[in-house]
Amino acid sequence: MTTLERLAISRLSHRFGFGPRPGEFNRLLSLGLPKVQELLLTKPQFDIFADNQPLPNVYDAGRRPPNTSDQLGNYLLDKRAQFQTLLFWWLDRMVISDHGLTERMTWFWHGHWATSYTKVDDALPMFNQNQTLRQHALGNFAAMSKAMVNDGALIYWLDGQLNTSRAPNENLSRELMELFVLGVNRYSENDVRETAKALTGYKVNKTSGAVSFNPRQHHNASITFLGTTGKYDANSLSDYLVTRDDCALFIAERLWYRFISSAHPVTGINQQSVFQSREIAPLIKAIGTSSAITDPKHAMVKSPVDWFVSICRAFSIKPSNYQNLPQLRTGLVALGQLPFQPPNVGGWPVDQAWLSAAAAHNRISFTTALLREANLAPITDLRDSERIGALADWLGVYQWSDRTLLAFAGARKDPARLALLAVNAPEYLVNA
Repeated sequence: MTTLERLAISRLSHRFGFGPRPGEFNRLLSLGLPKVQELLLTKPQFDIFADNQPLPNVYDAGRRPPNTSDQLGNYLLDKRAQFQTLLFWWLDRMVISDHGLTERMTWFWHGHWATSYTKVDDALPMFNQNQTLRQHALGNFAAMSKAMVNDGALIYWLDGQLNTSRAPNENLSRELMELFVLGVNRYSENDVRETAKALTGYKVNKTSGAVSFNPRQHHNASITFLGTTGKYDANSLSDYLVTRDDCALFIAERLWYRFISSAHPVTGINQQSVFQSREIAPLIKAIGTSSAITDPKHAMVKSPVDWFVSICRAFSIKPSNYQNLPQLRTGLVALGQLPFQPPNVGGWPVDQAWLSAAAAHNRISFTTALLREANLAPITDLRDSERIGALADWLGVYQWSDRTLLAFAGARKDPARLALLAVNAPEYLVNA
């Protein structure tokens, strides 16, 4: 196997999944790059591990009791418990998935259609949105977009429930075009005002996320935007936006930005042709099989959740079974990324934003805690002289630098120290 093929397989494992479990990378290497691409870039019918997990215990908690009520304390405790259950249910799915592509794409779309619990403040609508994203993660983007403009959590997050014909609210219409479907500078301010009218009359039951439509508060007259005139509602507006050429360009750009490079433009694929039918799976396969996957310049820094999940997979840690769940949550918060809590509608940053002196300190502390429950058998079962050589295959790393190997040399008799150094090494933090 060539070094570039090993590089590509490492990238496919970490970017289109969440890194290998023990022994998995060696198996992928034995298959060769073409078979690995077919395996990792093809949507599975089901995931034998993740799909057999029980659903999280989240439900409609009802309206918040008054501040003077004796029931307020229990209500708030119940909501916090629901959010924690939801959070670790999803982290578990990422970690235990047998085929990581579906969960990886669900994670991508969560950052794309970024919606935060901090404002929604109810677990059930966030769970429903998560299931919608998973259902459409590798399906048809037109169907996904239509589902999302009818999603209670997203509508509430962007104040869509306040949008009426008499008092239009433009938040959802602006983000629908700029961040979700078309991209920056592909619409005008008048387009925002007009499309906001199509999104009027939709109401959200905050605690359940159920969406209803009130025709009396909907703008029933024609609107003019992006060169077309007619009567539109949320569904027909979504359908029209998705058919535009800008949609094909934008979604391909976003996938490229998150999976290949945030510094170099899309090359080697015809976005309009591959995404003509708006099917997501063929676009993912085209990106993952392009020559860019072997180009050394396309390194990417792992986000905190990517890094954490890949460690849990390597260390055989199921997050919900960890003895100190608040410690895991606090660790991710300290690193700046917690599922269901993106910082804004633009989602999380990428690459160099995650590298800082403070982050390095937090990662070391976090890893030290994780090592208390880690299964280090992949290296403890080896002779001291064999451990360093086995590290890259265990963790799915392309190759270690001479400087990193020098740091490992003094720790080969201490498996825990060796593991701590490895998962905090530049070559693990940055998927080469």
